[in-house]
Amino acid sequence: MPEINLEWYRSFYWCAKTGSLSRAAGKLHITQPAVSHTIKQLEDMLGGPLFIRGARGVQLTAEGELLYRYVEQAFNFVAAGEKKLLEMHQLAFGEIRIGAGDSLCKHYLLPYLERYHRAYPQIRIRVTNRTTPETLALLREGAIDLGIVNLPAADGRTEIAVSSPQQDCLVGGRKYAGLAGRPLKLAELAQYPLLMLEGGTSTRRHLDRHAESCGVKLEPELELGSMDLLADFAKSGLGLAFVVRDYYRGELLAGDLVEIPLAEPVPPRGIGIATLHGVPRSEAAKRFLALLPAAGAGE
Repeated sequence: MPEINLEWYRSFYWCAKTGSLSRAAGKLHITQPAVSHTIKQLEDMLGGPLFIRGARGVQLTAEGELLYRYVEQAFNFVAAGEKKLLEMHQLAFGEIRIGAGDSLCKHYLLPYLERYHRAYPQIRIRVTNRTTPETLALLREGAIDLGIVNLPAADGRTEIAVSSPQQDCLVGGRKYAGLAGRPLKLAELAQYPLLMLEGGTSTRRHLDRHAESCGVKLEPELELGSMDLLADFAKSGLGLAFVVRDYYRGELLAGDLVEIPLAEPVPPRGIGIATLHGVPRSEAAKRFLALLPAAGAGE
C-alpha cells in the first residue's frame, strides 16, 4: 500500500467540504493551481476521478463520496485528539502516579495531595505504597511519574531533588523517661530491647551505616514494617525505636514518647523527589512538583 500523503487528503477534504478549489486554497493558504495539482495526484494514485468540475465549483463523484466519509471521520478524530490534548495541558482531565512509602504518605505527602486535589479535582491521583528501593524500581519501569523517597538514595537513571530535611532520633515510652537525662552511647543500646524497621529500606541502611561508622552493630529485638508501628510499640513500652522527629512531635510534646539523646547523633538526611532522567513530565506532574517544598517543576 502506498504511503499516505496527508497533504493530499487535506486538499481533498477542504475541496469536498467547501465545494470549491479556490475556497479550499484559501483554507490551506496555498494557490488554487496547487490544490488542483494535489487533487490530480490523489486521483491518479487511487485510479479514478473524485470530483466533477463545473462552473460553480466541484462536486464529489460516487467514489469521492465514499472516500470523503472516511476522510471526514479521520480529520474529526484528529481534531478530537487535539482538543483532548489541550484539555490535558489545561488539567481538565488526566492522571498522576506517585510512589511513596507508608510513613512518607501519611506524614509528608498527604497535605500536598489534599491541596492538589482541591486545585485540580479532575486529575486522578494514584499512589503506590512501596519502600524507597521499590519506588525507584517502579520509576525506572515507567509505572509511576514520580517517587517520594527517603534519602540517602541513588540511582543512575533518576534525578533526585531534596525536598525537606528530616532528623532521626531515638525514642521510648514513658517507662524509659529516665534515659533522657544523659546522652546514650550507641553501644549501650544492646542493654535495651531495640525496635527497628525491616532490612532493605533506605532508613534502615542509613541507621545501620551510622552505627557501623561508630563501631557498633545494631541488633534489633523486633523488626517492623512501618515507622508508625515502631512509634506505637515504643509508646507501649516494648522497647526503644528510631523514628523521624518531625513525624511524632505531638507524641513527644504530650510525653507519650520521650526522646533519648544520643552521644553519636544520627546524621540528618532528607526527603527526596525522584523523577526519571531525561523523560518529559506531564503538565499534571509539573503542577504537583511545584507544590512540594524545594522541588521545582521544570524539565
